[in-house]
Amino acid sequence: MVRMSKIGVLAIQGAFREHRKMLEKLGADVIEVRSAKELTDIEGLIIPGGESTAIGKQLAENGFGKKIINMARQGLPIFGTCAGMILLSKNIDQSNQYSLGLMDTLVRRNAFGRQIASFEADLNVKGLKGEKVRAVFIRAPFVVKSAPQVEILAEYKGKIVFVRLDNLLASAFHPELTDDPRIHEYFLKMIP
Repeated sequence: MVRMSKIGVLAIQGAFREHRKMLEKLGADVIEVRSAKELTDIEGLIIPGGESTAIGKQLAENGFGKKIINMARQGLPIFGTCAGMILLSKNIDQSNQYSLGLMDTLVRRNAFGRQIASFEADLNVKGLKGEKVRAVFIRAPFVVKSAPQVEILAEYKGKIVFVRLDNLLASAFHPELTDDPRIHEYFLKMIP
């Protein structure tokens, strides 16, 4: 059973509405976050997919990203999906775009190809019981390499697509685009 939590969903761009619906279905109180001041009193934050460069530019302004970084360092659980994975990473392969630099990983953007190469796959996810997780990959990244303390939760064809480091969770795929709530439940269980 997941306790009621106040979760922020970064609502600058991307599939934030779908994350909101999934979280509300699980009983969470959800706030759409569009500025640093809206981060107040949240117990967790989701950074959705979308354009990582566009989201990054907005986070770089007005101390927005710095506030997220400080909150993460104080233990705020943060879940990044697709572009969110890129923004959480310390290093982005062949790119100097803005990132929060919180997760000790090197990620590759659009690693599986362009939009037309989007696909779905069934994944074994470490720590999840039951059937495989249906994963939707849309211009998805993957983790090229990670520090030893980063826990690998799922791979697709030898590519790392789901990781955790303490209070940080990142997936290359979009769990909000399926009816399976288990990935969001996993995140909610990270909230103390």
